[in-house]
Amino acid sequence: MSDRFREPVVDRAPVGADRRDRQRRAARRGRAARHRGARRAPQLVRDEGDGNAILRATLEGEPGARTLGEPDELLTGIPAAGNHNGGRIAIGPDGMLYATTGDAGVPSRAQDPASLAGKILRLEPDGSVPADNPDPASPVYTLGHRNPQGLPWSDDGRLFATEFGQDTWDELNVIEAGANYGWPMVEGAAGDRRFTDPVQPWAPAEASPSGMAFAADALWIANLRGQSLRRVPIDDVASSSVHWRGEHGRMRDVAAAPDGSVWALTGSTDGRGRPAEGDDRILVFEP
Repeated sequence: MSDRFREPVVDRAPVGADRRDRQRRAARRGRAARHRGARRAPQLVRDEGDGNAILRATLEGEPGARTLGEPDELLTGIPAAGNHNGGRIAIGPDGMLYATTGDAGVPSRAQDPASLAGKILRLEPDGSVPADNPDPASPVYTLGHRNPQGLPWSDDGRLFATEFGQDTWDELNVIEAGANYGWPMVEGAAGDRRFTDPVQPWAPAEASPSGMAFAADALWIANLRGQSLRRVPIDDVASSSVHWRGEHGRMRDVAAAPDGSVWALTGSTDGRGRPAEGDDRILVFEP
């Protein structure tokens, strides 16, 4: 990658009380992903009373003035907590809707196939369960997750997810239908045939991997505690290189733009970082 930025696009975020209010609003809004060619946008939102839910709303207006219409519920009853909520959502190359859920602070849920917590879920865009899911009666696609993030596909069709570990190992995983990734019995690689090992583990202090994108034959991973951007070449997913360590604070998310550039979002105003003037911001670079 080039370490030379284009002119950065800066999102000047408020701090202090304004930041806390913004975080509460953001927690309720969740994250959205648009289905290519569709006018409906799935969105994962949080409601502490009823748990997390996946909603779908019409994307209205023109660029620069977008709004969401009245949402429809696709899936409700996903356990919620103050953290470990997962919350990533994406439309796959198969046209299906994928969403990550955390264990919501109860590790045993991750191994319970009847629970929606600690899973990667797969749905039809209308919220029904695909007939080719591992269990055609369940939205559960994989289990054994603590707090999965990421969800990009490489150009050869592989799905990847990052995983926040507890104290020992964070993970990069290749996601395969029906696989069990071991939490809470396993953190990192265990060599246990019952579980699928990560292709890369990292100590949380150097990683805490959050968002991830695929661009220019590589995975790009935003690290929170590691305060860096990690590049994983797609032809050798057991290797990686680290960029910008400590230069821009906590890194929250990364996305591939239509023009071939990569956008990286900092995350220093989340209450765990040390915001600099102008934080948070979006950094744009050529991969």
